[in-house]
Amino acid sequence: MLNLFASISANGATTTTFLLGLLAALVCGGLTAAASAYKNRISAGFAASLILLPAIVMTVIAMVNGNVGTGVAVMGAFSLIRFRSVPGKARDIVAIFLVMTAGLACAGGYVAVALTITIVTCLGMVLCAHLPVRGSKLMDLRITVPESLHIDGAFDEVFAEFTHFHELLTVKTSNMGSLYKLHYQVELKDSRQMQAFLDQLRCRNGNLEIALARAEERSDTL
Repeated sequence: MLNLFASISANGATTTTFLLGLLAALVCGGLTAAASAYKNRISAGFAASLILLPAIVMTVIAMVNGNVGTGVAVMGAFSLIRFRSVPGKARDIVAIFLVMTAGLACAGGYVAVALTITIVTCLGMVLCAHLPVRGSKLMDLRITVPESLHIDGAFDEVFAEFTHFHELLTVKTSNMGSLYKLHYQVELKDSRQMQAFLDQLRCRNGNLEIALARAEERSDTL
């Protein structure tokens, strides 16, 4: 019986097995990029990196192939790349680990293993995108208030009427201390009442500046 999870290069690496592994690595990268972009904003550069990284990792590991000197050189090269990277979101880090795992599996000839783990993980990423997570509905609210307004509890009634959740994150003075800039995170009960919500806030802050925007996910959040 054919073992789908056996290495295609068990009898020795050939041009055919290398090309099959390279093709499988590109497929794994493409699937991962598509799953990462599902209900999520990623840059074109990051998507291209996810597609190409498995093929690059596979080629590097295939070139090492037991050579200790080459392995040390590769380790040094990857350590330099590490210091040029920036912290990413948790979902991005999962995607990078997935494509590297797929590249390693393809380098060993385990094409079926690479495709299986990629498909299963990508399906998990798509399903997780539908989870009712609070962070996906949070919005950043920035309110400018005069120094004469008592900050504590000034907007509690408005928040109770229009929001499920609110939290004061920062308070900053402005204009020589005559103004305060308040930064909240809120979750609206109904996005269609956004204008009414802002109108109620304007009535309490003296019609000063108010900004409401979708909350950006922190890059170092894991």
